[in-house]
Amino acid sequence: MSKQKRTAALATVAALAGSAVLMAAPAARAEVVDVNYACKTPIGDKSAVSPIDIKGVKSGSGYKITMSWQKGVSSSPVELGKGAMSPSATIKLGGADSGTMNVTGPANQEAIPANTPIKINDLTGTYTPKKTGKVTFTAGILTIKALGTTTTCTPANSPGPSLSLDVTAAGGGGADGGPQSGSGSGDELPQTGPEDSAIALGTLGGTVLLAGAAGALWLTRRGQTARR
Repeated sequence: MSKQKRTAALATVAALAGSAVLMAAPAARAEVVDVNYACKTPIGDKSAVSPIDIKGVKSGSGYKITMSWQKGVSSSPVELGKGAMSPSATIKLGGADSGTMNVTGPANQEAIPANTPIKINDLTGTYTPKKTGKVTFTAGILTIKALGTTTTCTPANSPGPSLSLDVTAAGGGGADGGPQSGSGSGDELPQTGPEDSAIALGTLGGTVLLAGAAGALWLTRRGQTARR
């Protein structure tokens, strides 16, 4: 293969490799899920359905998780004055991780009239991945504290996840908690001939993903210098 053809081929590989990097970026999938809450209140059992939205935004080594209620849940037989109601909730983790995380939020900023659905403000928390892989986030138990009482609302309809995230643990731990396997070092690249081997080991060597088309340009200039 001539040097010009090799250079063109490497430029094509670099472009494809760059596209692969973009396609491999961490993905997120969010879905609003109806949650049927069964609530245990100081005045008896109540139920309410609210669509739940969970979002995740990268923040340092973890993710800021925000849980939103699109409708009110439960109610109070008396008016709840400003700041009288304090909500919190758990989110169930699934997929590559397990357990729960907590989300909290501010007290009600306005008075809540008696016998009206209680609108929950957005609740937030920080999730730090312990394992690498796809992690799901599903609405868990909602707790409402007001006027010295506690109301506990539990999902009764086994809702599906509201959010799925592809995450990477600190240190690149795999789904089993161990180190994540790599794709090999540059000296393990296949060799197809003397000249091709020299190019693969001396130029690509696992760096084509970072060099991109610049690697092909460097090869062209290097070939011109050698001919002088």
